[in-house]
Amino acid sequence: MKSRAVRLHAAMDLRLDEFELPPIKDDEMLVRVVSDTICMSTYKMAKLGVNHKRVHADVAEHPAITGHEFAGDIVEVGTKYKDKYKPGQKFTIQPAINYKGSMDSPGYSYEFCGGDSTYCILPHEIFDTNSFLVYNGEAYFQASLAEPLSCSIGALNAAYHTHMGVYVHDMGIKEGGNMAIVAGAGPMGLGCLTYAIHRGRRPGMLVVADINQDRLDRAESLFPPEQVKKETGVELHFVNNGKFGDLDAQIKGIRALTKDDKGFDDVLCYAPVASVVTLSDALLGRDGCLNFFSGPTDKKFSAPINFYEVHYGSHHVMGTTGGNTSDMIESLRMTEEGRMNPAVMITHIGGLNVAGETTCNLPNIPGGKKLIYTHKEMPLVALADLRKMAAKDKRYGDLADIVDKNNGLWNPEAERYVLKNWPDVEAR
Repeated sequence: MKSRAVRLHAAMDLRLDEFELPPIKDDEMLVRVVSDTICMSTYKMAKLGVNHKRVHADVAEHPAITGHEFAGDIVEVGTKYKDKYKPGQKFTIQPAINYKGSMDSPGYSYEFCGGDSTYCILPHEIFDTNSFLVYNGEAYFQASLAEPLSCSIGALNAAYHTHMGVYVHDMGIKEGGNMAIVAGAGPMGLGCLTYAIHRGRRPGMLVVADINQDRLDRAESLFPPEQVKKETGVELHFVNNGKFGDLDAQIKGIRALTKDDKGFDDVLCYAPVASVVTLSDALLGRDGCLNFFSGPTDKKFSAPINFYEVHYGSHHVMGTTGGNTSDMIESLRMTEEGRMNPAVMITHIGGLNVAGETTCNLPNIPGGKKLIYTHKEMPLVALADLRKMAAKDKRYGDLADIVDKNNGLWNPEAERYVLKNWPDVEAR
């Protein structure tokens, strides 16, 4: 079977290729990919090429399919799994398979497996590590977003707190405590926000701080604080910390939101910027847990933090990258049950024809998650610009109507419209 896919050939060399897939083995599966959301980690992979830990040295001879946040349908099942899975079932995967300690991962390391493709082959490693997940929800994009959401789920589950003189950690964020997401109005921050306020163990107060007012305004329109308080009991604040002034003023302004300036129990830092790390650290109260969430590309990245408070204030710093399979399962189930809406992360849609270019330019494209429909030919379009394009193409007006009636969010009806009305992608 022929497949079309965006593949890494070298650093910043992503190409839309057409190639023949080999027949599947007894312990493999052929799948039809429908959706993939582009991750900043894929940009980092494209930028670093073979210097990325998950990319093989011979990628020029055996190009790797990009994309790891994907969902689709089962097409053909190897004999080993015929009693467990059936063609037509929706699926997604946990890409951090960690097979026998290897860094290899779909979307980084495989010639025939990755999300920016029309069809791909899932290798036995995915099944051996229980990383294959059946999805029973309505829309493919929701399953694609399970992986990025699982990263924030993992971050909140990995937080911990201590008691003086006791050498056992209380795992998870502090229930009813103060929590802050710094540089948090982007797609991953909003994913963290929607999970934090809808999970069972919630903070009492949550501050989303960012310096981009447009992103903050969008976030507040999606999560009106009064409504959030009424529905979840969480006191929610959106703060433009840049408006406070210098770093000291920012620290003072955000900490003032806490009772008696006690600081925050849990802080998540969503930008690999030294000043943002320092701000995040300074927000911590006693026994505060800082999760440095956003991974840098600079291997020598560092930032000042207060080690006096590490020693005397029991501050602790950690980092998580990705979530585990149980985190993904939690994400899928909460989405299937309608307990949270991952669509808050999506601001752009497009076809496979723009996946490579979008990946390479990702830091320069504003907004949130970029959703790719891998069988479709479509320019990258911001949801906010759909109405502007209607004058030249009625389909965009129809899409705008569907999005508008869903509070400006991408949704299953919009997905069905794209899959029905846009042409299939051609190889280039």
